[in-house]
Amino acid sequence: MIDSPEAPIEGKVDKHGFTIKPSITDDELILMCIKNAPCGADRKKVRRQTKMKIFLDTADTYAIKDYFETGLIDGVTTNPTLIMKSGRNPEDVYQKIKDIGVKDISMEVMGNFVEMYTEASRLSQKFGDVATIKVPMTRDGLRVCNQLSKVDGVRTNVTLIFSAAQAVLAAKAGATYVSPFVGRLDDQSVAGLEVVRSISELYRIHRIPTQVLSASIRSVQRAVRSWYNGAEVVTMPPTIFEQMYDHILTDKGLEIFEKDAAGIKHD
Repeated sequence: MIDSPEAPIEGKVDKHGFTIKPSITDDELILMCIKNAPCGADRKKVRRQTKMKIFLDTADTYAIKDYFETGLIDGVTTNPTLIMKSGRNPEDVYQKIKDIGVKDISMEVMGNFVEMYTEASRLSQKFGDVATIKVPMTRDGLRVCNQLSKVDGVRTNVTLIFSAAQAVLAAKAGATYVSPFVGRLDDQSVAGLEVVRSISELYRIHRIPTQVLSASIRSVQRAVRSWYNGAEVVTMPPTIFEQMYDHILTDKGLEIFEKDAAGIKHD
């Protein structure tokens, strides 16, 4: 995986006028999720039901199987690039992921309206309820999204979102998910997390059910900040998910406890 350039500095304003929000603690993150609940919502109920979803962004079925068995993975996203790197037929990959037990698999379609809708219909019929059809943020893509979401009752994921304006159109088309690309926005000196926050806030104000699925995640920090900024779902490579387990103080604490445990005398 290619290393990303240094992320924009928090607190500064990027060239598009977005202010990069400062760091917060994990406790503040949870409180923010509760605070952002819709007006009139039962805050205690929101606290119980708040769930931050983790998707894996990969076509590596061996990694998916290993991590899905942890019980921590809620879905999988794929794209043509990931499928190509796997060297396998797309439908073989989708079938294997389904067999593993994953209930939400993003399957991307490409082409014009007729080509995308034809392929989307075929995939949704073949893979059933596990299929989330992923369409690009284009005019034809939104036409397909509108037909699938509002007429056919198929989950949709509008990808390649880079602005709140695009997210509004995708929501109007009935998208289940919109996928803002945090890393690629950061590459252009645009605060990707601020775009996530803007979309989430728009959806909250207008009570839009479309979920924000933060994509192009290149660090644990960007994943956590995505949830803080309102994303319901973060999709990440297996390498980033693995890093979520780690902290140097956890390692040091474990080392101390193991040493002390070995010195305990048992009668």
